[in-house]
Amino acid sequence: MISSTTMGLLVLLALSIPVGIVLFLLGFGIDAFFSPFPLIRGLGNLVWSTSNNATLIAIPFFVLLGEVLVRSGVAARTYAALDRWVSWLPGGLVHANVATATMFSATSGSSVATAATVATVAMPQAERLGYDPKLFSGAIAAGGTLGIMIPPSINLIVYGFLTQSSIPKLFLAGLLPGLGLALGFMVIVAIICLLRPDLGGERRMFPFVQMMRALLALVPIILLFTVIIGSIYKGWATPTEAASVGVFGALLIGAVFGTMNLSVLHESLLGTIKITSMIMLVVIGASFLNFTLASANLGGALEGLLDSMNLTPFGLILVVVGIYIVLGFFIETLSLMVVTIPIIVPLVVAQGYDPIWFGILMIVLIEMALITPPVGLNLYVVQGARKTGRMGDVMLGVIPFVLVMLGMVALLIAFPQIALYLPETID
Repeated sequence: MISSTTMGLLVLLALSIPVGIVLFLLGFGIDAFFSPFPLIRGLGNLVWSTSNNATLIAIPFFVLLGEVLVRSGVAARTYAALDRWVSWLPGGLVHANVATATMFSATSGSSVATAATVATVAMPQAERLGYDPKLFSGAIAAGGTLGIMIPPSINLIVYGFLTQSSIPKLFLAGLLPGLGLALGFMVIVAIICLLRPDLGGERRMFPFVQMMRALLALVPIILLFTVIIGSIYKGWATPTEAASVGVFGALLIGAVFGTMNLSVLHESLLGTIKITSMIMLVVIGASFLNFTLASANLGGALEGLLDSMNLTPFGLILVVVGIYIVLGFFIETLSLMVVTIPIIVPLVVAQGYDPIWFGILMIVLIEMALITPPVGLNLYVVQGARKTGRMGDVMLGVIPFVLVMLGMVALLIAFPQIALYLPETID
C-alpha cells in the first residue's frame, strides 16, 4: 500500500491536477480499496472539524499582512535601504537580495510571497548593473525560502496544528536557524565573489549620512516584527491575535507612507483569499488522506518496515532526511509536509527526538524542496520575474545555497540546541 499510495500521488501530480484535489482522490482510493469501513461517511464532519480549528485562523491574517506590505511599497523601500548597508561586501547587491528576503520573511510567513516580492524589486537592478544572472537570481530564490523558517511562518503553524506542538515555541525555534541560513547565504556569496569578482557586480559605498537615513525605512518592519513575535513570546497574545495586530500595523504603516488606498486594500484582500483558499484546500485534503491512511494502518506498515531495517535513532534520522530530499524533487512543499507529518513524526518522536527540533529540521528540508527542480516553486517565481533568459540559469544559481542548507541540516543534527535553546527559555 505504501508504494501504491506514493505512485498514485506522483502520477496525479504529473497530470497537473491541483494538489488539494489529489489528496482527496488518494483518500477516496484508499477508502475504497484498503479500508474495511466506509470512511467517506465521516468526510463532512472531518472537513468541518479541520477548518473550524482556531489555530488555522492565523493563516489568513499572516497572508494578509504580507500582501499589504508588498502592495503598499514597504518591500521596495526596505530593499533600497538595505542596499546602502550591504552593497560594499564582495557580491554587492546580491547581499541586498538575501538581507531583504530575511527582513521580509520576518513579517510575511510565506516563501513564495517573499521570493516574488524581492524578485520584482531586484531584477531590474541586476540587468542595469551587470550582475551574473545565475548567482543573482539564485540568491533571490534561496533567500525567499527563509519565509517559512523565520517567524511568523505559515508552515510552522501548519506543523504545530498537525502535531499539536506549541506554535510560540516553534516560532522561537526557527529564529536562530533562519538567521544562520541567511548568514550562510551571505558568506557563500562573499566567498564566490572573492574567487570570481566578475560574478558579483560593482561594490558600492554610500555616504554615512545616507546609510543612517536609510535606517528610517527599516524601522517600521523592525517594529512590526518586534510587536508580533514579542507579544507571542511574552504571552500577551496568541499567534492568531498577534497576526491580527500585525495586519493593523501593516495598514498603519501603509497609511503613514501614503501608499494605502482602497485599490491596494482590495488587491491585498483578493490575494489573501486566493492564497488562503489554496492552503486550506491542501490542509483539509491532507486531513482526509491522513484519516484514511491511519484507518488503513499505513503508519503501522511503515513502522514495521523501518523496524525490520533495525535502524538506530541516528540511522532513522538519516533515512528520513533522505526521504524528504528525494520527495522534495517531486512534491509541492506544503503537500509534502501535511502528507508525511502524521506518519514520520510519531516514528521520530518514538525514538526520543524532540518534536520541536524535528519540526525545524523538516522545515530546512522543505526549504530545499522550494529551490530544487522540477517542482521548486521559487525557481518558477524568480524566472517569471526575470522574463528573459533560461530557467537553467536559476537552477544553476541555487546550487551553492542548497549546499548551505545541507550544512544547516548537519548542524541541527549534530547540535540540536541551535533550535531548542530559545524555546527552552520559556519553559
